[in-house]
Amino acid sequence: MFLPARFIDVHVVQSVPFANLNRDDTNSVKTVQYGNVLRTRVSSQSWKRAIRGVFEERIGQAALRTRRIGERVTLLLTEDRGWPLNLAEKAGAHTAAASSIKFELAKDPKDPKQAVANKVLTNAMVYVPETAVADLADLAEEFREALQNAKDIKKPADKSVLPTDRVEAVLRSRNGVINLFGRMLAEVDNAGVDGAVQVAHALTTHETDVELDYFSAVDDITANWGDQSGSGHMGHAEFSAGTFYRYATVDVRDLARNIGNRPEELRELTAAFLSAFILSLPQAKKNSTAPHTIPDLAHISVRTDRPLSYAAAFESPVTAAGQGGYAAPSRTTLSGYAEEANRLLGAGGILNAGWAGIDAKGLDGLGTRHTSFDTLIDTALTHALASGGTA
Repeated sequence: MFLPARFIDVHVVQSVPFANLNRDDTNSVKTVQYGNVLRTRVSSQSWKRAIRGVFEERIGQAALRTRRIGERVTLLLTEDRGWPLNLAEKAGAHTAAASSIKFELAKDPKDPKQAVANKVLTNAMVYVPETAVADLADLAEEFREALQNAKDIKKPADKSVLPTDRVEAVLRSRNGVINLFGRMLAEVDNAGVDGAVQVAHALTTHETDVELDYFSAVDDITANWGDQSGSGHMGHAEFSAGTFYRYATVDVRDLARNIGNRPEELRELTAAFLSAFILSLPQAKKNSTAPHTIPDLAHISVRTDRPLSYAAAFESPVTAAGQGGYAAPSRTTLSGYAEEANRLLGAGGILNAGWAGIDAKGLDGLGTRHTSFDTLIDTALTHALASGGTA
């Protein structure tokens, strides 16, 4: 399969109202100092998890990242296959103990010094297709008699009666999610998968302030008694608002290597990722802020040379427009920087460039305007994935 493109870059400008999409360990808004001013930041890990949720929905596949794979097997055996709980817990523990991944026993919540037999946690998180749970349960079914006669897993040195090679074969399995996002699992030979996407931390194009929101909660019982003095609970939370620049790139040749010679799947996965990246939003504090905006602008460029982020366009913070907004000047700044950056690199590295946005005009530096995100994505993929020979 011949792939004329190497990278598909996707750039988004998105205005987000009063929200805290991604909190740190103290529930504070994440920030970054860039261009000598403070910006609101959303970590790539946070936004990537939101992307993965939308992506999995679009392709109809899911992946499971967990240290509790044994407990998940136990749950399936008891709820779907009618195994008695004690035997299912033993099967789950033996499943988790069967691979090369070291494990430990969970502690009794009533006595943290005491480990619980057959409650096994792997020291590394496994990352497998969701269907792998059923495959591991099938293996337990096959070895049910051996499990019935086996000893409980009571310490990390205990051996499983399940075959290590077959458990690890399941742990090496992959689907579209893992082929796209990759997998790090050094404890199992040949289980690692190089990810085909890179996602940048989102940051505001301008300086932002973190705002403290004081709140109180009414106690309904005392309120019904006519006592309106005081509250049942008081506290404060941090929020910010702003226009974000977001960026990601897909290495289509890496993705093609991960999935093999399957052009239709390559197009499906890439399209699903681009759409998920554009439309996803982290869900932190969504019930109290509902910040469900869509991007003001999405720009996709298909490149043969190298990935190219336009974050440097905003190293000098954007100044608000006459009416006070940042979205319009952010779009204009992005277009101007893209035009200049591509002039420096040379236009030969760009196979296609286009954009779609709300109330945006004159963004010639971003290529051809499209009427919808779907047509923008479809056109980019047509240029990126055209085939006509062997790679």
